Amino acid sequence: MLIRTLPDPVPPARHEIPPSYISRLATLHGLDVNGLWLQITQPVYPGAGRRVVVPGRLAALTGRSVHALAGAMPELRDPAPNWEMFRHQPQTGCHLCDARHPGGQVVRLLPHHVYVCLRHSTWIGPPDIDHPAVDLTRFPEIIDAQRRHLLLLRRYGWAATYDAVLTGLMICAHIWSPDGRPTPFGSWDTWDDRIDVLIPFDRKKQDYVDYSTSRLFAAVYPEAVALAPLIASPFWRRLAGGTEAEQARFLAEVAGRVTYPYSPTDRGGDAVAHWALADSWRPPSRPLTTYTPGRVRGTLPGIAANRLARHEKSAMWFSRLRRNQGRTLLFHGHLKPVLLRDRDPQYVKWEGTIWHSTRTDDQMKEQVEKMRRTLEGTDPRLPHQCAESARSTFTHRPGRPLPGRSSTR
Repeated sequence: MLIRTLPDPVPPARHEIPPSYISRLATLHGLDVNGLWLQITQPVYPGAGRRVVVPGRLAALTGRSVHALAGAMPELRDPAPNWEMFRHQPQTGCHLCDARHPGGQVVRLLPHHVYVCLRHSTWIGPPDIDHPAVDLTRFPEIIDAQRRHLLLLRRYGWAATYDAVLTGLMICAHIWSPDGRPTPFGSWDTWDDRIDVLIPFDRKKQDYVDYSTSRLFAAVYPEAVALAPLIASPFWRRLAGGTEAEQARFLAEVAGRVTYPYSPTDRGGDAVAHWALADSWRPPSRPLTTYTPGRVRGTLPGIAANRLARHEKSAMWFSRLRRNQGRTLLFHGHLKPVLLRDRDPQYVKWEGTIWHSTRTDDQMKEQVEKMRRTLEGTDPRLPHQCAESARSTFTHRPGRPLPGRSSTR
């Protein structure tokens, strides 16, 4: 098939998915999207409905090298990347970055660690309703949290960082959700103040017109990243699952970063103590679902009806009550991998899963003790991690000599 080069082949955006790029090319040149999609794709296997882009055909269409296209679009890379490192659902990114790419909406497949656009200081967040990215110039702590997130990624790798940040977000959501407070002031007051700016009240319309659950994540993101080193570090994980004295040291470190304990003792339930009891000795959680390259059609689907209904319901309750924001976060799909670790236990309703993530009762302790005896001798660390102390300033990489020692062959 002879493919002619387009007269104005604009470049793809970074991490853009091929259907989004092809849709923009078709819009700019007045072509049929599905017709163009069929020309440069082929079935995954003979007779399959799902089609994937042939890099050589797209290179001929745009006049750009396959190497340049694959550098921008992960789906064209050979060998294929580890899709667990990316979010399972494509989403829009920074609207200021997208303004450089004409032709329509830019949809990207972002890595797990991208929450803030550092170039324009805008919040991207997890996949949610497609609202324009919110400006963060009034929240330098959120921008700084993204930088610390990247440092955490370099130190511990994507898997440990992914689990640590999600667990930090889950803990902050639990702290933000209870009715009773042990102290009159705490981290929840800081989050409420941020929400007043992130989701302002429109006095003319008498409603919160810019509501988005993703902005609730922005409110707790700095504290979640502050907790993440304790969750990712093998040293602190060992203390969290160790003796009572070691656990007390771990909980004291948590209390120095967020308000803890966060609920009266008579109410029961503690997400931090549950993680230390049941999850600190386990390997980091992995994504429940991964992205699958290829599509049946070239047109981009709209927002799913269930997502839109869930957003409208959350916005309604937020405008009515203006509380229980943490509960809204716990019901968001972004936290499912750390709430439903190993897909067990299974509850009929999601409320049961949320309740289970705070259990510290005697029955839970017996179950954990039995599981730990079964898994005794296994190492919850990842291959690239090593043991470290509280004063460690580096992570040794296998194959490299330790400082002060000579390597031997």
